[in-house]
Amino acid sequence: MRGKLIEFRNVSFRYTEELPWVLKDCSFEIYENEEVAIIGHNGSGKSTVAKLMNGLLFPEEGAIFINGQQVTQESIWEIRKDVGMVFQNPDNQFVGTTVQDDVAFGMENRGIPRAEMVKRIDDTLSAVGMLDYLMTEPHKLSGGQKQRVAIASVLAIFPQVLILDEATAMLDPKGRTEIMETITSVQEKHQLSLITITHDLQEVVRAERVIVMNEGEIWDEATPREIFAKRAELRKIGLDVPFIANLSDALLKAGVSITNEPLNQRELLEDLWISHSRM
Repeated sequence: MRGKLIEFRNVSFRYTEELPWVLKDCSFEIYENEEVAIIGHNGSGKSTVAKLMNGLLFPEEGAIFINGQQVTQESIWEIRKDVGMVFQNPDNQFVGTTVQDDVAFGMENRGIPRAEMVKRIDDTLSAVGMLDYLMTEPHKLSGGQKQRVAIASVLAIFPQVLILDEATAMLDPKGRTEIMETITSVQEKHQLSLITITHDLQEVVRAERVIVMNEGEIWDEATPREIFAKRAELRKIGLDVPFIANLSDALLKAGVSITNEPLNQRELLEDLWISHSRM
């Protein structure tokens, strides 16, 4: 049984007293080595949730716990040892003049011995396929390469949870696929919890659980299959559904029998084959 890693207890937040609440009485839990996608339309509060997890913001009401420790001004530096975050624009995270320097930065701040730093730099850059760029200046890298380095920089501090806040939004489909494959490989190797805040439906489908945000509240949380079965309701709150779900609807309307809720092309083909075999 997996232990509880992150807990939001009745969390509410607004940026100023004059502005409306961005989050309203939000409660949920995330467990060790779990992959969770957080989705919602723009302004739904999902990116605010990410910043609250990492102590970039603090709740106005309610409480947040990481590994049983409440996130406060006093505990935040300890909390950030367990929580790593990769943003949409990796340029905002670069501080080193070379890839090596950038990956080393977080470890230097934590006083990690040099020999251990060298090992972690090699290990994390190898994990994301960027070891050959050790002495390259970050601004000379492509968008996908920059994101790989940003991920390596976070992984080098050995966090227990990795948060991707729209981290693949600026990449083309091939780049998004490569980054998510890299992250999945790293997650399995290091037993990380992974929280993906995204609009990319393919990233959502691969998660174990989905938390849907709407107007600052938790609209629903369930498996991807259960969430995308509510296609009409999702569309009403401004969210899209995977192409395969739309295709399944069209096939059902055309009289084709589909027994499950397929999430990808393979599942749809298997469903159609089984249905056809029974005829």
